[in-house]
Amino acid sequence: MGVFHPFSAVLLLSCSVLCDHSALAELPKEFPCEALSINVDKNRLKFLSERAFGTLPSLRSLSLDHNNISFITPGAFKGLPNLVDLKMAHNEYISYLHTRTFAGLKKLARLDMSDCNLFNIPDRIFVEQMALREVLCFQNKFRRIPGAFRDMVNLTHIYLEKNKIEAVAYNSLLGLGNLRYLNLEENRINVIHYRAFQDLLRLENCYLNDNLLTDLPRDCFQGLTRLKTLNLGGNLLTNVSKTWFSDLVELEVLYLDRNRLLAIEEGSFENLTSLITLHLNSNNLTALPFPVFQPVYFLGRLYLFKNPWECGCSLEWLKEWMESYKLVRNIPCASPSSVAGLDLGEVVFGRANGSCVDPPELNATAAWLAPSTTEDRFHSLLSRLLQLELRDETGNGTEYLRNGSLPEAALSAGARGQAVGSRRPHVYPLVTWLLLGFGGRLEFGFGVFGT
Repeated sequence: MGVFHPFSAVLLLSCSVLCDHSALAELPKEFPCEALSINVDKNRLKFLSERAFGTLPSLRSLSLDHNNISFITPGAFKGLPNLVDLKMAHNEYISYLHTRTFAGLKKLARLDMSDCNLFNIPDRIFVEQMALREVLCFQNKFRRIPGAFRDMVNLTHIYLEKNKIEAVAYNSLLGLGNLRYLNLEENRINVIHYRAFQDLLRLENCYLNDNLLTDLPRDCFQGLTRLKTLNLGGNLLTNVSKTWFSDLVELEVLYLDRNRLLAIEEGSFENLTSLITLHLNSNNLTALPFPVFQPVYFLGRLYLFKNPWECGCSLEWLKEWMESYKLVRNIPCASPSSVAGLDLGEVVFGRANGSCVDPPELNATAAWLAPSTTEDRFHSLLSRLLQLELRDETGNGTEYLRNGSLPEAALSAGARGQAVGSRRPHVYPLVTWLLLGFGGRLEFGFGVFGT
């Protein structure tokens, strides 16, 4: 069409106008009135005047992504009465929106303002947009959840990840009875107020991961009986309370990974009868008592790696579960020392009177009790005997020998008598026996012994 002649990149295809990558500094003066969609992505647009697109009654989709827009005149979209989808993402100079920015867009259902520079939006900015269903405002600079979302009864999806939000207030999400999807990941949330989610009775997916939460209110998710995915990973939680998930009867996926969990209260998962996948990896858990999991009948995947597991009898049930159902693997043991570094599946539990016996801790003196070579054994023992001779003359040497681990044959009757009757001579028969036993010639520290 003649009106598009100056812009060689503009094509009219099935009522769609494509002006992307055209180095446009301003919009064309006219667009075809029958256009269903307009794409002016990746240009150099800086300013949208009032009625910037004229009157386009057929237009359903408008994309202005990746421009340099810094100001939108109130009423810029008037004349687009049937616009459903508006994309203005990746305009880094947009830091402010007027209350009347979206005036006239009464059928707007989807708005994308992601990756801009917004600090807030006016509370009444969506007063005409009661049909709005999806709002994407991730990667901005919001410090609170915009009050503009309250009472948007048709809103189903809110994307607010990668902002600077610090709290979910008790009134932040009021009136959102049809919300299905809420994403607040990668913010700075350190507190969630009591009953903050009370109106989200249809919520199915909630992402609160990678924030600064250290605790949650007692009945944080009360009433969310339709929730299917809950992500609390990457926070600072140290325990799991049995009050948190009591209403989540349809929950299928729960993320508690990358926290600082030390304990899980018994009964925490007892109502999660629909749970399929549970992520507990990358925490500080050492034990996992069986009663914590006993009610979770249908669990399909359990992730437990990167925890300092204490592989004692309290985890024997988990090993058996691993072997029977193949639903969990990679559980490296941190203690006791005799099994440290092994996977739980490789640990062999002992039995005494039919009961499980914990693997032992390695004795710190085990290396002396079982030296690696014959010469090492001689050096170690002789060194200990010589140290006895340097003790104060208190008569404790013979008592030490009686309680030691030397062979009885090493002490002849005469040697024993000598040891009892004198403070020091008891060492020499032993040294003689040791030297004879080691072939009559060994070097030891300061000299050479021989027979």
